[in-house]
Amino acid sequence: MNRVCKLFGIRYPIIQGGMVWCSGWRLASAVSNAGGLGLIGAGSMHPETLREHIQKCKKATDKPFGVNIPLMYPEIEAVMQLVADEGVRIVFTSAGNPKTWTEWLHQHHITVAHVVSSTKFAAKCEEAGVDAIVAEGFEAGGHNGREETTTLCLIPAVRQICTVPLIAAGGIATGEGILAAQSLGADGVQIGTRFALTEESSAHFAFKDRCLSLHEGDTILTLKHLSPTRLIKNEFYSEIEKIEQQGGSIEELKALLGKGRAKRGIFEGDLKEGELEIGQIASLFHHIQPVKEVMKELIDDYNSALRHMQDQLCW
Repeated sequence: MNRVCKLFGIRYPIIQGGMVWCSGWRLASAVSNAGGLGLIGAGSMHPETLREHIQKCKKATDKPFGVNIPLMYPEIEAVMQLVADEGVRIVFTSAGNPKTWTEWLHQHHITVAHVVSSTKFAAKCEEAGVDAIVAEGFEAGGHNGREETTTLCLIPAVRQICTVPLIAAGGIATGEGILAAQSLGADGVQIGTRFALTEESSAHFAFKDRCLSLHEGDTILTLKHLSPTRLIKNEFYSEIEKIEQQGGSIEELKALLGKGRAKRGIFEGDLKEGELEIGQIASLFHHIQPVKEVMKELIDDYNSALRHMQDQLCW
């Protein structure tokens, strides 16, 4: 049996990324009901809002689901206690040291996966005792690694040094991509962008519509001296670019970012002044679909690609 499926108790080794302003209970429960693992994105929620989403997700699915928690979350102690009290059994952590919370989560009978962007941090994950590693290449949307390592290079490198189940992320949104990731050594995949553009995603329609009109090169990794983030090029991005080209300070960038830029862009649909985070792979897609349809396409295309590769094995 596939190690990711066995670890999380799911049918398909497909995890939906816990994306800020996209990953509420509707998206998470839809992915779980379709055989994958849905994640609620805690990064954009106050504790009581997160509690509400967890409780609604429990009512919407009897399948496993989890919560994604960035470890730089300002109310991290409250959030961790909340997920334990609510009986959440799967937590994906990111943006921090996995040693800080992994043992505590295990003591509360919670399975832990941690997101990394390099082999250095993957090794630290294994040392910390995580149950799975998500290795995310720089094609991904949102916050990214400073190394700018692509998924194609990152997955086999992490596989060489780690023994726990490995989940590939970054630029994966098709059945063919899932098969490619497995060929490189991944046990499963985490998909963000494609699920962000589904009917069940809580992102604003204007944001989804803009993402579905993107072409190659319309996103760029920026804010490299602050917190590398992949953004759609818009007026807000142009302001960042101007400050960076003029040698502006970290303080100037922080002042420009202010508070709530991602909410303005992704959740409220401000396409000019909002922070529009999405992965490179968005340019492949042009229609909003329900999760159930996306999952069916992923599985059908995976099986078709697998049969095609098997037919080619005549070297």
